[in-house]
Amino acid sequence: MNTDIIKTQIRLSAENKMKMLADDALLEKVASVAQIITDAYRKGHKTLWAGNGGSAADAQHMVGELVNKFCMDRPGLPAMALTVDSSVMTSIGNDFSFDEVFARQIQACAGEGDVFIGISTSGNSRNLVKALAECRKKGVITVALVGEKPCLMDGYDFVVHIPSTETPRIQECQTLIGHIICYIVEQNLFGKA
Repeated sequence: MNTDIIKTQIRLSAENKMKMLADDALLEKVASVAQIITDAYRKGHKTLWAGNGGSAADAQHMVGELVNKFCMDRPGLPAMALTVDSSVMTSIGNDFSFDEVFARQIQACAGEGDVFIGISTSGNSRNLVKALAECRKKGVITVALVGEKPCLMDGYDFVVHIPSTETPRIQECQTLIGHIICYIVEQNLFGKA
């Protein structure tokens, strides 16, 4: 029966979130990331977000929360999704390779003290791995939101491992973490709602 499927999916999602709730190290990492982003904004820097497929949509979603608003009316915060300009992405993909689509944009648009957030369920997306080298050259702080397995993005400055290997569960928790970060940053910068 369809309601049984629905209940199972809700239960699996809730169980994964309860694992996160019980993981003090994960909670501290998320708090650290929110503070790093807050500090970057206080110093006049920006955030840049990227991912592939559903993670690209998640990157765009979080940028919308920061540029517009999350829970309160307030001035917009400078944030960019490196996944939205089809002309830029296809020209880089055509002239270089798809592996370079984020690194080239970081080279052009990021500055020292900015924060780059890479979202990937596997943590092994070549274009996000390549972005790390460019971030290092530019002095950009890096944050990875990835699944629980060790991955190539473990070299990022801050790595938040979601306690799951299932893509839907990882994505659900990445969205939750993104929302929590947006909420904390907004509260830190603009006070209580």
